[in-house]
Amino acid sequence: MMHPGQSTLAGRPTPPLQRFLIAVLPVVAVSVAGSLVTTPNIPTWYAGLAKPGFTPPNWLFGPVWTALYIMMAYAVWRILSLPKERPGRTAAVTAFFVQLALNCLWSFAFFGAHSPAAGLVVIAALIVAILATIRAFWPLDRIAAWLLVPYLAWVTYATALNAAIWHLNG
Repeated sequence: MMHPGQSTLAGRPTPPLQRFLIAVLPVVAVSVAGSLVTTPNIPTWYAGLAKPGFTPPNWLFGPVWTALYIMMAYAVWRILSLPKERPGRTAAVTAFFVQLALNCLWSFAFFGAHSPAAGLVVIAALIVAILATIRAFWPLDRIAAWLLVPYLAWVTYATALNAAIWHLNG
């Protein structure tokens, strides 16, 4: 089995610095953008919403998302380590960036637009996109695919939370 960073006759992986930048910078940008739209709304709009009993404390979201974003960046870094010509690599990278865009869009829909309903639409699409990404990663690098499973679990939980907030405040 090939290890990340190895070359084959089929081609070479993305160079290390470029691979790092492609894997890390977009994930950091999504994290920062999401935080910028979310943070000001937590003590104001979000605090005033009725929430279900399974709502975690606000302090938990930062550490959880930090860990998930690190795993996401490492997962796509592993995929970018494969030869560029590897069948399925381009589709896997594309799937990753589609789900990353939806991840960012959720913060703007839910917190920015103050719309649990819009958030629910986006997060449902996000679950589909994460599943597609895991499926695309699986034949290429099972570790990369498994790194996204905690993310899928958290987003599934967040979907239930989003749906309950929509129901309680609709």
